[in-house]
Amino acid sequence: MSDAIADKVIAIIADQAMLDPADVKPEHTLEDLGIDSLGLVESIFAIEEAFDISVPFNANDPSESEFDISSVRAIIGAVEGLVRDQA
Repeated sequence: MSDAIADKVIAIIADQAMLDPADVKPEHTLEDLGIDSLGLVESIFAIEEAFDISVPFNANDPSESEFDISSVRAIIGAVEGLVRDQA
């Protein structure tokens, strides 16, 4: 896990959850953090903007998305993959 990417993703998620980044752990789910579907979409937009990537995310059916949102760790891994693919 790239620390820079992980830190930025955690900061985005923490901002959306109105938490301190130190309170966001890799094993947390977005539900654990109190992030609803609108917060998820806003987080995805913020991630896309922060990393200049396009996230393959289906807001209408997140479970069918190619972007794994099952945990903070999964989101970080998915972002790392998209950043790597873009390079």
